[in-house]
Amino acid sequence: MGRTVDYYFAPQSPWAYLGHRRLTEIAARTGATVRVMPIDLGGKVFPISGGLPLGQRAPQRQAYRLVELQRFSQLLNAPLNLKPKYFPVGGDDAARLIIAADLALGSASAMQIAGAILAACWAQERNMADDKVLAELLQEQDLPATLLEQSHSQAVQVRYETYTQAAIDAGVFGAPSYVVDGEIFWGQDRLDFVERALSR
Repeated sequence: MGRTVDYYFAPQSPWAYLGHRRLTEIAARTGATVRVMPIDLGGKVFPISGGLPLGQRAPQRQAYRLVELQRFSQLLNAPLNLKPKYFPVGGDDAARLIIAADLALGSASAMQIAGAILAACWAQERNMADDKVLAELLQEQDLPATLLEQSHSQAVQVRYETYTQAAIDAGVFGAPSYVVDGEIFWGQDRLDFVERALSR
């Protein structure tokens, strides 16, 4: 039986977008189970971990971020708009939809809609905070439209809060973070190490 990786991410993260497909492929190769755990990064994790919203970071850090995004976009052959039309954007509704898919259909469906949401933001210039867009993404992925209504349930909100607290308790401070057997790997550029950990 394969290991489990806890996948902590924010649906509006470009780094999660860049790593999402590779995580799916790594899980398939290693037989690992992915626990899909979207978190409230800016609202809950950053304030206690020293993280800053993008607009509050030093100009040098903001400039270098764009350089790195471009590098990885080219390296991974993953189309990416460096400054998408709908960014910054709130990720709460998208996170809750991913959780609703997980609760109703399992992690594969959660990974599927998460990938569509990430691509909508970073490759397709679509507003992932708009319920209409989320409904379109469900339709495009052949997932039940009822998931959108379910995403507004108390059970989903509780799970979102639980995942966010679990991230804090695990020592997560940025997204995406992958946790294998209690070991944190921060950033999509650490996925090679994640695969090694899952293959041990």
